[in-house]
This record gives sequence, C-alpha cells and structure tokens, in this order.
Amino acid sequence: MNIENKSIALLIDAENISQNYIEIIIDEANKYGKINYRRVYGDWTTPQLNPWKQRISEFGMTPVQQYAYASGKNASDFTLIIDAMDILYSGKVNAFCIVSSDSDFTKLVTRLREDDMFVFGMGESKTPISLVNSCETFSYLDKMLAATEPPAVIIEKKETTKPPKKKQNSFKSESSITPLDKVKSELANIINDNVEDDGWAYWSLIAQLFQKKFPGFHPRNYGDNTRPLQFFEKMEEFEFKKVNTVIHIRNRQKTK
Repeated sequence: MNIENKSIALLIDAENISQNYIEIIIDEANKYGKINYRRVYGDWTTPQLNPWKQRISEFGMTPVQQYAYASGKNASDFTLIIDAMDILYSGKVNAFCIVSSDSDFTKLVTRLREDDMFVFGMGESKTPISLVNSCETFSYLDKMLAATEPPAVIIEKKETTKPPKKKQNSFKSESSITPLDKVKSELANIINDNVEDDGWAYWSLIAQLFQKKFPGFHPRNYGDNTRPLQFFEKMEEFEFKKVNTVIHIRNRQKTK
C-alpha cells in the first residue's frame, strides 16, 4: 500500500507539545493518508492546557482526560500507550503518528513497528535521538513552524554594549538534529557503498537509504526549506546528472 493511502491513528501528547503546532501536525499527517483517530492526551483540569482547548474543537480532536495520580508522574503518557495498543489490536489502522518530544515513547514506537505498523513522529528539536531514530520518519515541528513564518524585520541599532560572542556550534547541545558536516560525510559513505560500474549511484536508492539512516532529516532543519535533491545539488561535495528521467549522484572528484 502506498504511504499516501495509510489509515492513521494520530496521538498527541498535549503536556509536551504546544498547541501552536496543531495546523502543521494535521497538514503533515494528512500527507500520509486518512486520519482515523485524532486524540490529544493530558490532564485537562490544569490551567496549563487551557490554550489547547479551543484548538481541539477547531480541528475535531478528541481530548482524553487523565488525572495525575502523583506529583511528577505523567499519567497521560501511560494512557496514550495503552490506547495505542488497543488501537493496534483493533486492526483498524496501519499507521501511527506519535506527536511528542518525550523519549518515553521510544519503546511504544518500537513495539508498533514490530507489528509492521508504519510509525512517523513529530516533536521539537530537543527530541532525544532514540525516539527520532525509532520512527520511520520524524518531523521537527519548531523547524517546520519557523519555515512558514515571514522573516523578521531587522532594525539596525547603534551598539551600546559589547556584542555577545558567537557560538562555535550552530546547534544547541540538547538538539537531536544531526550536524551538517556529519550529514555530508554519511551521504558520501552511502554513495561510495552503492556506486555502479560507471562510478555513479542512483539518487532514488541513495535518498531512500539516507532517509532510513536519518529519519529526522529535512533541509529546513538547516534553514533551507527545499527538497533534499535541491539541497544537496547546491553542495560542492556532490555531482548530479540526469539521464532521461533518472537522476544519478556521485562524490565530486578531487582535482590534483
């Protein structure tokens, strides 16, 4: 079955994800098929989830109430997991979308995939790499939201204080987004492992293998909201050619 025809259970951890992402979540999930279940989990008696309430009715979501039985314990996580297993055994869906940045759902995703479920995830850049890599594909909501917002107007000001030092690393330490240098290096390795006799590799195969290795990859993670092909075509490390309708890639040959 094509990905676009999946029957999907969309399960959102409202205590971990902002309501500001709801439109992006729905739009992204719709790309994979029909959303059969739309459930949002949390303790709806707490004021922290008040901003979610209007968005829930707006998008036809079903709120699932779970009281916190003890301080510091996120009971809604367990409820989401139990519901996911119930839905799995019902046989009514063949795909799950887990929306959370919480690594506690890693085992759930792994278990669902053991039953041949297509599982894709969404969360913020702080999502632990264990959860990202357990999914078939993973979308970073904060990067997606930033890509849809108009660029901020910069007003030049006269400096009155000493400017802060630039950070050496463009990614925060808690981010699970793979550094760009590693992305290039791993892509080069995949190309080397799959070259044909003429020294070129099929882009369709390389793209598929690369996505499996990095489920959370998307050019927007690096400030370029384009398709992967266009993203890598701009890089001097790689060469592309098109033969009829087939695209080929190879590592750029170093000149002596």
